[in-house]
Amino acid sequence: MNERDETPRPKPTQGGGEDDSPTTRLRRELPQEVPSTAAEEPGEAPRDEQDKVTGRQRLAQGLWPPRFTRAQLIVALLLFGLGFGLAIQVASTNDDSALRGARQEDLVRILDELDDRTQRLEEEKQGLEDQRTELENSSDQAEEARKQTVEKERQLGILAGTVAAQGPGITLTIDDTKGTVEADMLLDAIQELRAAGAEAIQVNGVRVVASTYLTDSGEGISVDGNKITQPFRFKVIGNPQDLEPALNIPGGVVQTLEKEQATVTVQRADKIVVDALRAAKQPDYARSSSQ
Repeated sequence: MNERDETPRPKPTQGGGEDDSPTTRLRRELPQEVPSTAAEEPGEAPRDEQDKVTGRQRLAQGLWPPRFTRAQLIVALLLFGLGFGLAIQVASTNDDSALRGARQEDLVRILDELDDRTQRLEEEKQGLEDQRTELENSSDQAEEARKQTVEKERQLGILAGTVAAQGPGITLTIDDTKGTVEADMLLDAIQELRAAGAEAIQVNGVRVVASTYLTDSGEGISVDGNKITQPFRFKVIGNPQDLEPALNIPGGVVQTLEKEQATVTVQRADKIVVDALRAAKQPDYARSSSQ
């Protein structure tokens, strides 16, 4: 007996229709398989490259043109200002100062000068307090007030240049054979001497007062309209121990003048006479507040 294929065969449906077995129905309900890779047309770039190009284009479109809000602009401006200020501070900190290369002895002398100025101011303060105490405790306050007024008038006369003065101080001589010294350099010398406690100054026979001005005048220099020529000689009354170091500090008056090829000489003296006088000038507008 021949072996038969025992594989079950679908039974024909009645009426000659399609097989309506469970397997057939399952196959009919499942979707058709989709090819794993779509066929690429000739000349078309791979889909991965298309996705990359599209991503870059989207990124570029998102970054440009830039879109800023008002708050972002304000923050950006504040950060810019902060950075600019820090840059200026760093630049100024890195600048070489005249004292950076100074010797230890020069730095000690500068500190001593500052201490002397502080001490001088303290003494002036104490003197004023003593005068007030004397006025308050004096039995004859009118006479004490008169004495103090006379003394104050004498002091103001020295400062105003209406009376002669003498005392310890220095003589500053500047030989300008090259003609390179200008008015502003002499003015710096006067300002430095005043800051060091100079009480009376005379330059080539011209008394220096609060309203003194210096100008360049042809081949010379004018002090309050009076032409002076080199050598420029300053007679200064004050504490020599304060005046001379103030002129010799690093980057100070002496070094500046020497850079201009001028010869500078500073001499201390126990007695300096300042006898150039200025006429007392009546102010045009200022009046005493006590009147």
